[in-house]
Amino acid sequence: MDLHCEMILEEYREQLPVFQEMQTEVLRTLREALERNGLIVTAIESRIKTEQSLSGKLALKGAKYATLSDITDILGARIITFYTDDVDRIASMAEQLFEIDWDNSVDKRRLHQLDSFGYNSLHYICRLPGYDFRFELQLRTTLQHAWAAINHDTGYKTGVEIPREYLRRINRLAGLLELADDEFSHIRTEIADYRRRVSQLVQNGRLDDVLLDGDTFTSYLQARPFDALNRRIAAINQAEIQEVPLIHYLRVFLALGCKTLGDVQRLVHQYQEDAYRLARHQLGNTDLDIISSSVGVQNICIVCILSTGGGRLGLVRFFDAINGHNSQNDAIADLTFRQAQKMQMTGLPPES
Repeated sequence: MDLHCEMILEEYREQLPVFQEMQTEVLRTLREALERNGLIVTAIESRIKTEQSLSGKLALKGAKYATLSDITDILGARIITFYTDDVDRIASMAEQLFEIDWDNSVDKRRLHQLDSFGYNSLHYICRLPGYDFRFELQLRTTLQHAWAAINHDTGYKTGVEIPREYLRRINRLAGLLELADDEFSHIRTEIADYRRRVSQLVQNGRLDDVLLDGDTFTSYLQARPFDALNRRIAAINQAEIQEVPLIHYLRVFLALGCKTLGDVQRLVHQYQEDAYRLARHQLGNTDLDIISSSVGVQNICIVCILSTGGGRLGLVRFFDAINGHNSQNDAIADLTFRQAQKMQMTGLPPES
């Protein structure tokens, strides 16, 4: 290297603590902003160019740089996202956090080169408030990152060592990965739209138009359809209601033949009075002062199973479904069956 490059390298050594300080601040700023905006990413990476790497860069094109400040990638940061549309969201976030050097930034996604998939990063040259030096921020998806890493390992970008047959196969794979990247984003958008439509249908009471699945049952539970019954049951002993998840009752309603949320709602209306009567038998002679928020839906399912001829075996299967298989489920089912017999519930033989 000539004297000019040696001076830049000496400046690098002197300013290395500043770059280390910048690295800490950039990572902190990015992580806090991602959390604040509810953005989940695969990884946040950063590195400071080593003296050896900088020496190699200066040996090749040191004449381009008047001072160390002209080199924009001494500090580099990279955010790897799950989805392509998150790249744009994080780019917008970065524009609010940093001063962007638009003249030196490049969106490689817009180059549309045939073999560019793995290099389709968005590269921003940024300045952190309070610092003189700039840094590079790369944004890319997980698939783009994996592709770039594989290509770096195979030496694909040199294009000399690899026969044309292999280059053609690599480019075919690049097209598949690019399609997959786009499809993942499209599917996520469509699922979000579907969930919004379901939520609106539930709010409007059009439950027969909503097929029963995990997403729709979650929306149904958000309307808290069992609260009124739970409060009536809690009033038996002036008990406190302890909240627990109810999503595992989805498999029970499906097993009971429910196809839509309307089917679930009709089942709730049909059996909620007997569910309350069963709770009185269960709690009337106890001093239990804390009950689970699952008591209402649990008793509705119990009454439905018994009223439709499921018997003890049906109760055992029910408790296995919500509690997991264990030896206590037989005893719980037997006790519940006898309690229902005392109520003289329709469809049950009298207690012997």
